[in-house]
Amino acid sequence: MIFSRNPARGSRILNGLALLGITAILCMAFVWQFVYDELPCPLCLLQRAALMLAGVGFLLNMRLGPSPMHYAMSIAASLGGMAASGRQVLLHIAPGDPGYGTPFLGLHFYTWAFIAFSAIIAFCALMLSADRKWGDSMLKKPMSALGVVVMALFFIAVLANAGSTTLQCGFGPCPDDPAGYLWLGSAAAP
Repeated sequence: MIFSRNPARGSRILNGLALLGITAILCMAFVWQFVYDELPCPLCLLQRAALMLAGVGFLLNMRLGPSPMHYAMSIAASLGGMAASGRQVLLHIAPGDPGYGTPFLGLHFYTWAFIAFSAIIAFCALMLSADRKWGDSMLKKPMSALGVVVMALFFIAVLANAGSTTLQCGFGPCPDDPAGYLWLGSAAAP
């Protein structure tokens, strides 16, 4: 098992994989936004923010060592993300409703987000039962180059999404059905 020889390293690897998964989801949503010219709605942006917060919990586990508080942060963010994605699923559950955006593998992104948040909560529950708090002993071991790359990719994905959201909405509320980027002059001001 991954925890048998070096539990702290195993925890870093699993949290790194979870962070990499969240980064991949954020990057895919970001790229999809430009490739298919589909701007995220306010509920979509809430789901992205929840993914970012869940990722911060995993990042803290990698950097500072596993802690129930970090897992709790990821679980709390995932619960908020489930509320936003569940609301969006319920908004489009009526027969004949095409949903918001282009489906990916037969499901809309908000449905995939609900599944991803459920998986994050399940992962955290498993890690809380298998992981121990290693505290300062993990800080003495240097972070691997791959771990640093995963954290850097996460930061880049977060900054790209935050920048895009600022261009889309400015510093005010985002429109319910976005038509363009407010700060680029391609959308009518609300």
